[in-house]
Amino acid sequence: MTATAISTKKDIRSLSLEQLKASLLTWGEKSFRAKQIYEWLWKKSARDFEEMTNLSVALRERLKEEFCLRPIAVHNQQISSDRTIKSAFRLHDTHLVEGVLIPADDRMTACVSSQVGCSLSCKFCATGYMERKRNLDAAEIYDQVVEIKNMAEQNYQQPLTNIVYMGMGEPLLNYANVLKSIDYITSPDGLGMSPKRITVSTAGIAKMIKKLADDEVKFNLALSLHAANDKKRDQIMPINESNTLEALAEALQYFYQKTKNKITFEYIVFYNFNDTLEDAEELYRFTKKVPSMVNIIEYNPIKEADFINTEEDRLDQFSNYLRKKGVNVHVRRSRGKDIDAACGQLANRDKEKESAA
Repeated sequence: MTATAISTKKDIRSLSLEQLKASLLTWGEKSFRAKQIYEWLWKKSARDFEEMTNLSVALRERLKEEFCLRPIAVHNQQISSDRTIKSAFRLHDTHLVEGVLIPADDRMTACVSSQVGCSLSCKFCATGYMERKRNLDAAEIYDQVVEIKNMAEQNYQQPLTNIVYMGMGEPLLNYANVLKSIDYITSPDGLGMSPKRITVSTAGIAKMIKKLADDEVKFNLALSLHAANDKKRDQIMPINESNTLEALAEALQYFYQKTKNKITFEYIVFYNFNDTLEDAEELYRFTKKVPSMVNIIEYNPIKEADFINTEEDRLDQFSNYLRKKGVNVHVRRSRGKDIDAACGQLANRDKEKESAA
């Protein structure tokens, strides 16, 4: 079915359980049928009405007439020698987004996207050089998790253990859909994963961090920091001009007071930009503002930017300086170095190919 044909019908996954019940009652169906359908959609991840075998043929036909399902599809895939699997997913309107399966020790982590492109223009990020086309709906985010979960089970015979919202887009600029997708992933009526296994990463939007606190979310929060002074952060992350480190610190303190969840600071160490011991000292001082841990991340260079990863000895000096100060530090080695591993690279490249065709 074409995207045009699909668009004339309502996506059944946009309905709440109560809305689904109301629709079925007008058809003369029992309300428990809605619960059965809901379970097929969110617990069993059905991609087609024909899979709903405990429904009558007549009801399945009626569902097909009235509604549509718009599952994402794997458009392209790359598997790294370190077992990382990066996928470009095709959406119903032909847009592409990325999702990544990251195997590490006993963990299988899904990295998912929340937007098609991004509006924040971070200077080191491939997605930042793409125009933001639209937000993903909750079902499209959920589908990425399901697809990557299946990859973990089929390729490595291991269950998915963690989810990070660190792919394309800024999750807090798609707030409602991101939270709704987490509900579907964590609900007993959905995938049933623990919210403690989910991390949402933001470039730093103070008022939305406070909203997370007010909504008393159970998942983890990570801040893409990458520089602990405003001058440097302004250079690489334009969002910092309207969300200064002072404003972010206040919002993070508010978040911790409400949720008691420690913050993760993500810090890519760029060569000759933010990799000195003075930078490490600034980062240390910022970590003291709220209970936290630090992920130091190796950089995957992109063609659009001149940044490169710092040298190994400087990275070690940087991380050891923080450890000696008592900071909980993890060094995240770059994954998928032999594939288009940087966020946005694969989808961007595939789009460029299609435009040139």
